[in-house]
Amino acid sequence: MRAWLFSGALSLMLWAQGAVAGTLLVVGDSISAAFGLDSRQGWVALLEKRLVQEGFEHQVVNASISGDTSAGGAARLSALLVEHKPELVIIELGGNDGLRGQPLAQLQQNLASMVEQSQQAGAKVLLLGMKLPPNYGVRYTTAFAQVFTDLAEQKQVPLVPFFLEGVGGVPGMMQADGIHPTEAAQEILLDNVWPTLKPML
Repeated sequence: MRAWLFSGALSLMLWAQGAVAGTLLVVGDSISAAFGLDSRQGWVALLEKRLVQEGFEHQVVNASISGDTSAGGAARLSALLVEHKPELVIIELGGNDGLRGQPLAQLQQNLASMVEQSQQAGAKVLLLGMKLPPNYGVRYTTAFAQVFTDLAEQKQVPLVPFFLEGVGGVPGMMQADGIHPTEAAQEILLDNVWPTLKPML
C-alpha cells in the first residue's frame, strides 16, 4: 500500500512538472523573427531568458517568418500545433497585411481562424496588436487597429493593444528602413508583452 501511494505521489509530481513546463509558440513576422539582427538579440530570445530568470520552465518555439501575413500564419498554424502541442500561442501578425493595404475583413478572418485553431488545440492565445503609420490615412489606420480590439473581445483573448508602443516612430528604436525595430528596442518589446503574458503562464 505504501509503495502504491509513493508511486501515485511520484506520478502526480511528474504530471505537475509537465503541466508547468509547457511550450510557448510564437507565430509572427519579421518583428518577431528579429529581422536585421542576430536572432539571439530579438525579443523572443530575450523572452526565453526572462522565463528562466522568473523561474518558469517553458520552452519557447519561435515560428516567425519575415514577410509573413495573417493568411500565411493561418495556413501553417495547424501543422505547428500538431508538431509542438503548445500550451500558449502568441500571435504577432497583421503588420504586413496593413502595409500592403489588404482588406481588413480578410485580416480579421485570418486572425480569427488562428485563434480558433489554437483554442481547439487546447492552447491559450495572446494577441499582439499593431498600428499603422499615419500616412495610410485615418480611416484605414483606425479600422486596422480596431480589428485587433474587436477580435480580442469576440474571442475573449488577452490583447497587447500596440506591440510597438514606445518603439514605432521613436528615434533610435527603428532601423534605417523605418519598419523594423533596432536591438535597443527589443527589451521594450518584451516589456510591452510581459505584463499580459506572465499571468497566463
